[in-house]
Amino acid sequence: MSTAWEHFLERNWLTLHAVVVAFGLVVYVMASRALYQRRHPSAAIAWVVMLTLLPYVALPLYFMFGSRKVPLGQRRALSSTTVVRSEGPDDLGAWCRRLAGAMGLANATSYERLHIHRDGREALAALRELIEGATRTIDLCTFVFARDALGRDIGERLMRRAHDGVRVRVLLDGFGVWLGGHFDLGMLRAAGIEVVKFVPALKSAVRGLNLRNHRKMLIADGARFWSGGRNLAEEYFEGGPQRSAWHDLSFDAAGPLARQAQQRFDIDWEYAALRPAERGAIVAPIVDVVDGEPLAQLIPSGPDQLDDTVHALLVSGAFMARQRILAVTPYFVPDETLTMALTLAARRGVAVDLVMPAKSNHRLADMARYRPLRDLARAGARLWRTPHMVHAKAVVLDDAVALVGSANLDARSLFLNYELMVAFYREEDVRAFATWIEGERALARPYRPTTPGLVRDLAEGLVLWLAFQL
Repeated sequence: MSTAWEHFLERNWLTLHAVVVAFGLVVYVMASRALYQRRHPSAAIAWVVMLTLLPYVALPLYFMFGSRKVPLGQRRALSSTTVVRSEGPDDLGAWCRRLAGAMGLANATSYERLHIHRDGREALAALRELIEGATRTIDLCTFVFARDALGRDIGERLMRRAHDGVRVRVLLDGFGVWLGGHFDLGMLRAAGIEVVKFVPALKSAVRGLNLRNHRKMLIADGARFWSGGRNLAEEYFEGGPQRSAWHDLSFDAAGPLARQAQQRFDIDWEYAALRPAERGAIVAPIVDVVDGEPLAQLIPSGPDQLDDTVHALLVSGAFMARQRILAVTPYFVPDETLTMALTLAARRGVAVDLVMPAKSNHRLADMARYRPLRDLARAGARLWRTPHMVHAKAVVLDDAVALVGSANLDARSLFLNYELMVAFYREEDVRAFATWIEGERALARPYRPTTPGLVRDLAEGLVLWLAFQL
């Protein structure tokens, strides 16, 4: 029997190989159409070539890593039908709100008592205050929940509140949960806390192993909102015995903005839990623009959005800015479009300042950043490197818009991860975020790139080939 099968394979190997290749290409085309994927031409060509030459390897890899958008039927957005009209060509804030609305995002809404945390101590105090002050619900979404002193402290506080009768839900990324030592989730569940993993890494290749939830927020009673770039680990706050504190940016606020964040959490929870949320989604109100009223707008980005929302706002903002673009990020691996937008802004006289760590915790990302940094330096942008690890993610456009949250200025954050940014529009608060970034810039040293040698240039090119995974 085996001999007959071997003869069959020998005579029909090319035909079977052609069938596998054809099947792989059909899967690629159908998935790209059905999931409305938007790929860079080079990425599309690479997948087609791999599926043609190495289908037995490429096809499993495509199922695991090839998708970057979830099916349309699984997308739910905080959309509204009211579109804010610009008052003039230089009204950058109204432009941002209009563009976000055109991409199906919720309208800007008001907020109260914005508190920008100066450091990890203030951020931790605000987080603890929200946990201890909640009376009905606590909803936490984070990428990393470390098994260190900080993680244990937050976990114990959450368990005490659950014992007090507060409903506590914890949403953890299915891959991030393994970072930081893997917190004891069984202990949380035993205390009555509902815990859900967002696309567990070893259980759900169909839902996108490479699509991670990087959003970070805590909502208390649907009325108070804590967010930013911090994970729940010692280094993101005050440090520990063996870990120095990183510089990070977070904030908290109250009011309708918190209710929008609550609705976003409910949508993510429903998707991760594979069942409808038990608590009805809180409908975010449509708010008309009123002069002098503080306005902010949730900007979720990722596979659940039809457009690459944060990327679109950054590129368009670079073209719209008139005075300055002030940015801070731990990892700078932008695509060619964002790099071009920033360099053109610098060439037309916009003050472009980029603050980043001299050495981050991601060595490959550090290597990949030098080519775009050289492009920016040649265009006249000012580059700054801090001696410490800075993990903050924020971009300020003139004094009109501050984008603050979880998204890095790299391809993974802008095109693959589920991210959450908030666009603040009140000039006073925009300047306050700018002041925080300028404080980091004051601690940094100017960076002036040098021309790389052949080996270094080749190494950078190879690393950039993997830019989407950094």
